[in-house]
Amino acid sequence: MHTPHPGSTERVTVHIDRDFEDIVPGFLANRRRDLHTLRHALTSADFSTVQMLGHRMKGDGGGYGFDRISEIGGAMELAAIQQDHAATEQHIAQLEDFLARLQVEYR
Repeated sequence: MHTPHPGSTERVTVHIDRDFEDIVPGFLANRRRDLHTLRHALTSADFSTVQMLGHRMKGDGGGYGFDRISEIGGAMELAAIQQDHAATEQHIAQLEDFLARLQVEYR
């Protein structure tokens, strides 16, 4: 999959099996809510929350057809373990960018 640079306005289209059509919107809404939680956790240097959410995204993203969310989650989890504020902030921005440009097509 082609991954545009952050800040790009290029849409990212992900093709998802129609069987997931009822649950994908809720999954994505939860990831958007996670952005608020992640930003607050980072501001508070609460790396355990960032690590937990990153781990969850790493495990769940691919199961829903969103490999990019799994990749970001894994990187975020590692950055949180290392308590790397700058890298964690970068991964949060990547997630926000991905979700903003995401277009889901069901097959």
